[in-house]
Amino acid sequence: MRRNIKLIVFVSIIWMFVMVYYFQSSTEKVENRALRLREVATAMQQQQYQDDSSSVAAGAAGAAGGASTVRLWAPAGGGVGLGGSGADDPGGNVILIGSVKDFERNAVHGLKLNGIVALEETSQSHSGGRLPMAPSGRGSGTTEVEYFDEAGYIKAGALRNGEDPYIRNRFNQEASDALPSNREIPDTRNPMCRTKKYREDLPETSVIITFHNEARSTLLRTIVSVLNRSPEHLIREIILVDDFSNHPEDGLELAKIDKVRIIRNDQREGLVRSRVKGADAAVSSVLTFLDSHVECNEKWLEPLLERVREDPSRVVCPVIDVISMDNFQYIGASADLRGGFDWNLIFKWEYLSPAERSVRHNDPTTAIRTPMIAGGLFVIDKAYFNKLGKYDMKMDVWGGENLEISFRVWQCGGSLEIIPCSRVGHVFRKRHPYTFPGGSGNVFARNTRRAAEVWMDDYKQHYYNAVPLAKNIPFGNIDDRLALKEKLHCKPFKWYLENVYPDLQAPDPQEVGQFRQDSTECLDTMGHLIDGTVGLFPCHNTGGNQEWAYSKRGEIKHDDLCLTLVQFARGSQVVLKACDESENQRWIMREGGLVRHHKINVCLDSRDQTAQGVSAQHCNSALATQRWSFASTRDRDSLLTRLQKEAEREMGS
Repeated sequence: MRRNIKLIVFVSIIWMFVMVYYFQSSTEKVENRALRLREVATAMQQQQYQDDSSSVAAGAAGAAGGASTVRLWAPAGGGVGLGGSGADDPGGNVILIGSVKDFERNAVHGLKLNGIVALEETSQSHSGGRLPMAPSGRGSGTTEVEYFDEAGYIKAGALRNGEDPYIRNRFNQEASDALPSNREIPDTRNPMCRTKKYREDLPETSVIITFHNEARSTLLRTIVSVLNRSPEHLIREIILVDDFSNHPEDGLELAKIDKVRIIRNDQREGLVRSRVKGADAAVSSVLTFLDSHVECNEKWLEPLLERVREDPSRVVCPVIDVISMDNFQYIGASADLRGGFDWNLIFKWEYLSPAERSVRHNDPTTAIRTPMIAGGLFVIDKAYFNKLGKYDMKMDVWGGENLEISFRVWQCGGSLEIIPCSRVGHVFRKRHPYTFPGGSGNVFARNTRRAAEVWMDDYKQHYYNAVPLAKNIPFGNIDDRLALKEKLHCKPFKWYLENVYPDLQAPDPQEVGQFRQDSTECLDTMGHLIDGTVGLFPCHNTGGNQEWAYSKRGEIKHDDLCLTLVQFARGSQVVLKACDESENQRWIMREGGLVRHHKINVCLDSRDQTAQGVSAQHCNSALATQRWSFASTRDRDSLLTRLQKEAEREMGS
């Protein structure tokens, strides 16, 4: 009996130790390795930092000249020529371009950087080239591994009491701030991707992320997902390009994280120029561009790098999953999609053809050829990126750059692919949280016009027919891009349509111009929209309300509105309605200047235009109010004649 009691006590003690160990293990915090800070020297004193920074600032003031200033920040003990890191450690983690007086005042003296910070300065002209970076060598003092203060960083950018959580970023910042930077997300890859093996000799990459007033939590989560879900040896650096955010500390604080470096613009540059600055500063031979509000999924990087390693002329993208702007739920997207566009040159997702889906059914890991990329997330060989002409540096802010680089890659010998085994989530918003100098519509139209004018040849007219107002937006000088196109021996847009995007059918031909009466007055919308009448107004030859398209079907169109006969009767009103291919919207241009409805013998007549607008009256070629001439914008009378004949033939008239 006594022996049994001892055995029970012994087993109970062992069980208690097991439970205590299990409890401690289960509550132990898992390391978020992405938040490891750089090693820093701690032997230097604050006074030494102040003396060093003061002397450098004085030297900088005396050296002001024509070149822009590039200032590099590195952990103390580092800096140019210090430490023994050599070529393996590419540089200081903060690069400031241009005038940084405001940055120094707002950030340098107010930030609690990890360890002591030394300041180095050099100069860089505007002529381009890779930005110099100071080696972030290790000091001789005591070093220790520390972790980034995630909670403090998020709190400093938190919403104020009662502030609308959508107001700053057009997504629910409150929901984002509540999530940890290393939250779990579902693995949305096809099961066959999870067993796929990749080659051992994958190149390392420099990840380039541009941002402007990004929410701190989403920006940090982007960085953490890159570092935690990528093999450490494949991430050489993460270069953050701060496009003149209101608070420099948003980026500068993150430069304390290992492998993270920051470039801050001294004025708003936009996505294109900011990305080029990041690419020029990058050390690796492969560039990875990401948006600032994404989350990389499991093994997202390896399949992208492998495709570029096998063929440097490939530009590859992940499947873009959806992160809800409302609750930040991570939702897997279909892998049966590719990027495309309509003649308005707006990007869209479209399903693969049945034949392409059949191929993917047999092997869901197969790369997908895509005519167009969304533009926010892709991997490209750096040498190929430079050879292709980087980006069009005269594009402003955002929009159209994905169109331009997609055309350029395909037409100049490369290819675009979506890699199904790579998944990255993206916060999709209904509109942008920041302002565009000149207005978002004008900026997008300007950028898109630049792409169309350089790469689409005569097919650009389809774009102008779809978006007539774009022709009023100046697009600047494109001589350098046309010279690049010639230098690279790029193929014509006709080749692109036939070999890359045969599903994009050219619209019915149409001619654009003015309907004139007496050579001095023109058919004018009078500023009216749907259901509005039209009238006559002195011709101003600048398009706008007097610009009309005459289509093969016999439609007289202004933007997406068509001249419509209200009733099949003499004296009927003619108004603007949405084009719907109805019988009411078909007109024939007759010899003698009559514009006759194709179904009944009524013609456009301006006799009562002051009172009720242009109407449809019994056709009479003797009436001056029914005689119209069409002045083509491109002065192509032969095309107009052909369209008239085709319209008459199609209508059986």
